[in-house]
Amino acid sequence: MQKKETKKIQKNQKPFDFTLCIIIFLLLALGIVMVLSASAPYSLSTTGSSYTYAINQMKFAVVGIFLMFFISKIDYRIYKNFYKIAYIISILALVSVALPVIGVTRNGATRWVNLGFATFQPSEIAKIGLIIFYAGYLTEHKNDLPFFWKGCIKSFCFLLPPIAILFFLQDHLSAIVVIASIVSIMMIMAGTKLKHFLSIGITGGSLAGIGMLLLATFTEKGKFRIARLMTFLDPWQDPTDTGWQVIQGLYAIGSGGLFGVGLGQSKQKYLYIPEPHNDFIFAIIAEELGFVGCVVVISLFAIFIWRGILTAMKAPDSFGSLIAVGITSLVGIQAIINIAVVTSSMPATGMSLPFFSYGGTALLILLCSMGILLNISRAGSKV
Repeated sequence: MQKKETKKIQKNQKPFDFTLCIIIFLLLALGIVMVLSASAPYSLSTTGSSYTYAINQMKFAVVGIFLMFFISKIDYRIYKNFYKIAYIISILALVSVALPVIGVTRNGATRWVNLGFATFQPSEIAKIGLIIFYAGYLTEHKNDLPFFWKGCIKSFCFLLPPIAILFFLQDHLSAIVVIASIVSIMMIMAGTKLKHFLSIGITGGSLAGIGMLLLATFTEKGKFRIARLMTFLDPWQDPTDTGWQVIQGLYAIGSGGLFGVGLGQSKQKYLYIPEPHNDFIFAIIAEELGFVGCVVVISLFAIFIWRGILTAMKAPDSFGSLIAVGITSLVGIQAIINIAVVTSSMPATGMSLPFFSYGGTALLILLCSMGILLNISRAGSKV
């Protein structure tokens, strides 16, 4: 009897994926170092200290690490009992930006909530909440997934309210793209037929394109996106306004060369690139660490995706597998889009680079999701 209890305890205390944990710490450490380097001139000009943003990021990182290890010990199966509540919380979080007391508007967009001690984007909570919801929903309705209406259309209907709120209240197209991509990947992995996605994708893409053209023609809402598209095609047509950030980012990448100009030696961070510690921090990485540094960062993200996929494959049930797929897709998609934007491979969006871009609460939520991923790896077999 005692031997059986001992074996059960050892099974519950199985260690998580050590390689995945190391990759997370390497990305986090590099991110803090680059926030310190990239933010120093901007921080000095706005706060009077070169270390303000780096210290704030480090504080949230420390709390985030503690929460990551704490959550990594919580059985992920518990979340399945609350997947419907996760959906409701996601909707309420997205709507909270409309509240006049706490809603914050920056650069013409209302996407932030002021908590008094910090501000954060509710879309970050919604991403994790929707991953948990869809993992639970797709697991509960796995027999319906092969059917077009019950498995594809009906499942996508739950995505319409968050997308509508993100578009009309927050005007946050990049978050819509990320969430829709994550949900699509999860549905395909769960068993939804690919041909159903192709039919919906072609129809939905066509309608979205027509809608954007109508908005750009008859309203002010879509004009700036058309301007971004034109800037993407030719940034030098307006180098002092819409093309400024893209051009300065390309200057930073080009001047980095093979090995970079050296850590802390960037020129473009001296108020040439607006807020270089945010969305365009990869340009500073390229300038200071060069092509080699970029390859290292991209390789770390690639290894993270690999370990995330392994975690999903070895998860003991479909719920854990789908959550692992969702979290891995979240990090991978955001990294790909951010790097593509910085290198002018796609039109500019407000997409942050996971682990690197400045944002304490966003980093906190990200590390909490890493805790869930580590717990799933703990539940699976040793890798």
